[in-house]
Amino acid sequence: MKQSSILKTALLTCGLVFTTASFAGSGPSGAMLGNTCAGCHGTNGVSNGPATPSIAGLDYDYFVEAMNEFKEDKRNTTIMARIAKGYSEAEIEAMSKFFADKEYVKANQTADAAAAKRGAKLHKKYCKNCHGDTGISEDQDDDSGMLAGQWKPYMTYTMADYKSGKREYGKKMGKKIKKLQKDVGDKGFADLLEYYASQK
Repeated sequence: MKQSSILKTALLTCGLVFTTASFAGSGPSGAMLGNTCAGCHGTNGVSNGPATPSIAGLDYDYFVEAMNEFKEDKRNTTIMARIAKGYSEAEIEAMSKFFADKEYVKANQTADAAAAKRGAKLHKKYCKNCHGDTGISEDQDDDSGMLAGQWKPYMTYTMADYKSGKREYGKKMGKKIKKLQKDVGDKGFADLLEYYASQK
């Protein structure tokens, strides 16, 4: 084989090795990882299943924290703990960025108008400081999540977990929940959920 041919072959081989190594080192993209969530959370994180939350538009840090809580069995769940354990920290961060860049879409669902009106007053009194004017905080550094427009069944299950102690909440939220329970009881929680469901 001529020297020029040997050189070309060597360069081509090295190029393939470096390209493959570079691809393998970078790992799967956030979009590729995020697409694996579509079966439950919908395309781009917009849920069509009433028992599953939409995760499109979730704050980056909130998403990372939630996934790590699932991995460490600190958040009550059906299958998310097993799923989360399969991702590395870098993969979770890539997914977090992917979903944070997506637009949050509120669920198209019905709500009781009278209950929603009562719930709006309760939100203003008990929840507004952390969850914003309507249930979506502009500053989610306090881990407030997104309530407005989430599916009502999902919200019902989540609230039941909080009240039963299966899911932990911060001191601030704990005080609010206890006060709401004392002041208006379970009916107040139901009215709040109707209010969030009414947000379009």
